[in-house]
Amino acid sequence: MAASDPWLKLGLKKRHCLKTFSVPFRETYLARSGREIAGLVVIAMYGTFRGYIQSLFVAPAFRGQGLGEELMNFAEGKIFARSPNVFLCVSSFNKGAQRFYRRLGYKRAGVITDFFEKGSDELLLRKTVGPLRSFSPRRKKHGKR
Repeated sequence: MAASDPWLKLGLKKRHCLKTFSVPFRETYLARSGREIAGLVVIAMYGTFRGYIQSLFVAPAFRGQGLGEELMNFAEGKIFARSPNVFLCVSSFNKGAQRFYRRLGYKRAGVITDFFEKGSDELLLRKTVGPLRSFSPRRKKHGKR
């Protein structure tokens, strides 16, 4: 992860990436191909932006095969079961990721200027199924399956 963009371009090292997974209250889901990690998604389900996708990563050997979209669909399913909103940030220089998220229905909710470094903004994106106030979490059904 630390050896690929956008982490590489942002100067984020391995220790930062490892911290992403070890912070309490984050959920990390892996996609594997045999024993190899093909990708992962990290979500946070607490705070003001409950339903925040902290990281989405697809290993270089697995890119262009639909795994990123599969991981996003999985994360959205987890989040929309408990919240009406999915949030994420994408670096202003990461045009490919911006196109990817736009194709999946994400819209710009704001801009965080000079977030990691001067001249590098983060775009806050949101996908929603409705307002927070009228949201009702999906309940698991009990009984026969």
